[in-house]
Amino acid sequence: MQNRPPIFVIPTYRLRDVGETIHLYDEHFWRNGHAIPMVVFDDSNVHNQQKYYALLEATATYNDLYYVGPREKEAFIAYLNQRLRDRKLEPLVRNLFRPSYGGNRNYTLMYTLGTRMLSADDDMRPYALVEHSPESLEQDEVCRGKLLKANGDGFTRKSFDILAAFLDVLGRRVADVPANHARGELLRDSAMDLETNATQGLVRENSLLLDPGEVPDEAVVKVAQTFRSGTNDIDAIDYVEMFLDDEGQVELDELNDVYVLVNFRPAVTNKNWRIDCGVAGYDNSFGLPPFFPTRLRFEDYIYRLWIQQQGVAAAHVDAAQTHIKSNYMRSPLAAEVFNEEVSNLLKLKIKSTLSKVEDLSIGFDYGGEVTAEDCDRILGRITALHARVLGTAAATVNHERADALRRFAVTLEKTFYGFEPDFFQQNLVRIVDDVISQFKGSLELWPTLVEICYLQKSRAGLPQSRVQNERRH
Repeated sequence: MQNRPPIFVIPTYRLRDVGETIHLYDEHFWRNGHAIPMVVFDDSNVHNQQKYYALLEATATYNDLYYVGPREKEAFIAYLNQRLRDRKLEPLVRNLFRPSYGGNRNYTLMYTLGTRMLSADDDMRPYALVEHSPESLEQDEVCRGKLLKANGDGFTRKSFDILAAFLDVLGRRVADVPANHARGELLRDSAMDLETNATQGLVRENSLLLDPGEVPDEAVVKVAQTFRSGTNDIDAIDYVEMFLDDEGQVELDELNDVYVLVNFRPAVTNKNWRIDCGVAGYDNSFGLPPFFPTRLRFEDYIYRLWIQQQGVAAAHVDAAQTHIKSNYMRSPLAAEVFNEEVSNLLKLKIKSTLSKVEDLSIGFDYGGEVTAEDCDRILGRITALHARVLGTAAATVNHERADALRRFAVTLEKTFYGFEPDFFQQNLVRIVDDVISQFKGSLELWPTLVEICYLQKSRAGLPQSRVQNERRH
């Protein structure tokens, strides 16, 4: 496996803007002396694919560029259904690869079977925002960062050799990982709940702290990630809190603060509740479990559970990237708050009923029940936030800012079904039941699909198109 070239993938649903991401990463790899095939996995509909594909072709690259879009995906689905020869399974196949955060990433897993995969979201950039005067970390610290004003001068861009950092660890035994990687049981974020990564309230500075623990030398690093600046994988509620905290900010979609790294160092752990699939790499030599096929933003939570098995390790590598938070085609902020509340509920329910962890899947016993107490906890948090938003609107002297706050408060109330407990519970039960039933059927089918794709990939390859773009030299 170590001799097989890695593959760089960009999952996207924003084909219009992905050219800039390709250009920057392609340039980054070339400047660091790497040749790596790049594949765009596009969740666009046919109309947007036809509208924006020419922009992809106009993006010149040093590296080979491939594309998997609506046509290629339909051919892939048709091939799987042909091999399965069971029409009852066709809905499950489509669900696993449905247009969604997890569905699109599941294509990347199939297309990179047998090698290592690096993945970056379309709003990631191959550099980090680093404070001008780095400070030494404490003994148990792996990373420290802080929020600074975006127009300030206390930080700079710094680039790291991302591919080399991933290849130092991916697919390697822990004994063979470079000695500068600290070892421990897991990482804790001082600003977030451990198991859900839900915010504990907006803070201006946070640290990742390494819990002590022995990581077996024979364990293999299957999942790794860089550190992240720009935004630190924060909740939508944190964006609201940042807006409430900044009297000079007028529009919710603007981001006046950026997350800047003070310092960081690489680490290997037995568990990783901090997996960030937007800046991740995977040892996909023999297959991996699927991402949860969901439009909710917790597709990678399955990996936080799967990585805890014996013989498997995770890593934060010696590099960092930046998230620019594109607002193009992004859900409204109130919808993101709703999705995160549902996601956090599901995370806890799935974790508490985890029944098995296998090479290519997991199993859990949660059936989709939602209690009145579950709903009350969520509505309690959101109605308190709603009251704070209206209070801030009443206190501000800036009419534009006050209008933006009131509009958000109205949208938040509508999104959470008017804060009416019975109506909210009825709709939450429906959403959760649909999600859980889809997950369970998909997880059972996944190992069979991996076997089919592994053989086909080695024999004839999977449907993809070589982008007819200009090659740079």
